[in-house]
Amino acid sequence: MQLREVWSFYKGTFVLIGKGSKAYYAWVAILLSLMGIGVAAYLYQLNHGLGVTAMRDQVSWGFYISNFTFLVGVAAAAVLLVIPAYVYNWGPIKEIAVLGELLAISAICMCLMFVTADLGRPDRFWHLIPKIGNLNFPSSMLAWDVVVLNAYLGLNLVIVVYYLYKTYYKRVANESFTTPLLLLSIPAAISIHTVTAFLYNGLGARPFWNASILAPRFLASAFSAGPALMIILFLLIRKYTRFKIKDEAIHKVAELIAYAIFINLFLFGAELFKEFYTATKHLAPMEYLLFGLHGHNALVPWIWTAIIFNLFAFLIFLIPETRTNHVTLVMGCVLIFIGVYIEKGMGLIIPGFIPDVLHEIYEYAPTGVELLVTMGIWATGMFIFTMLLRVAIPILNGDFHVADDGIGSYIGDQMFLTSPTKKPIQQPEEPL
Repeated sequence: MQLREVWSFYKGTFVLIGKGSKAYYAWVAILLSLMGIGVAAYLYQLNHGLGVTAMRDQVSWGFYISNFTFLVGVAAAAVLLVIPAYVYNWGPIKEIAVLGELLAISAICMCLMFVTADLGRPDRFWHLIPKIGNLNFPSSMLAWDVVVLNAYLGLNLVIVVYYLYKTYYKRVANESFTTPLLLLSIPAAISIHTVTAFLYNGLGARPFWNASILAPRFLASAFSAGPALMIILFLLIRKYTRFKIKDEAIHKVAELIAYAIFINLFLFGAELFKEFYTATKHLAPMEYLLFGLHGHNALVPWIWTAIIFNLFAFLIFLIPETRTNHVTLVMGCVLIFIGVYIEKGMGLIIPGFIPDVLHEIYEYAPTGVELLVTMGIWATGMFIFTMLLRVAIPILNGDFHVADDGIGSYIGDQMFLTSPTKKPIQQPEEPL
């Protein structure tokens, strides 16, 4: 009976994602088109090798790893909802915590796709599989990254699916099962970005990354850009669906962003002081980023744009009147998202390779193939998030659930789905 219930639930969700308005179908069609273009570009790269990208021996990490680094932070930012929701049991955020976990799932999927795109021979992934290959765990930091990313993805998937499954069948989730997983997801969220920072921090030959405050900077920037994206999504969800999101939840997240932006700016300023005051030969990467080096200044306008955006966003989030006004709030969210995307992406990765070990400067800029693959991956992430929302919101609203007579129903589209259960059960059951 349990397996039949599970199958009925999943069958219903697959039918559900096929139902929607014309706007929903148009949005999905656009995403599928962009995904198709991205797949075509990736197949071209796979056929011709990484030579079609702008990555070379001098700059071996580029646009793909920049996006990967940024998206790890977006995924980790879900912890800002999990802590007040499940540790402090604060109702307004607890009602929307699932949405943050859905965003984390989508972001981690994009992270894994960006790493795959960056590999010259993705068919050799089997080397990472224990017993078949050699993961090199725990001696390799890359192995740690593989473990924590997949563990965090698994945790969020189990928590979300279990919670939605129980809500669909009108059953109370078994807290003895969910609470340990939720508490474990908190250090897991911190660890995915900490380990990512350690990947750079541990490279002693790259002085631009070899700073002890890199991990705190990563977390501060993650808790700025990730929740900013969440606020934009929350406002869109509230506007275009019947899902209720309270203003106090949005305003609390905005207040947390203000603290995170300040810490991020402070740590960035501390790093600037250390580099420019000591003025050693290791200043070159920072000098290249901010002012250019020996006539090479491709990143200068980008990083100053990011700094200005971050400062303006901080002012918006700092002032309660602008932080609670949804027009200026959205403006601030857009500014901090773009600012951190530039600073933590190309502004972090590329200067670490400049100048190279032979003191030469190779200015990296992504090629059309890299841009198209990146566009396809972002479209895939948005498609995953859209499908997850399409299932989660009707369940959370109570529109998609099992009826008292054992027939699953979806009120919104007048859709009826067969379900084997007899009566809704109100008492906690054992986990799946």
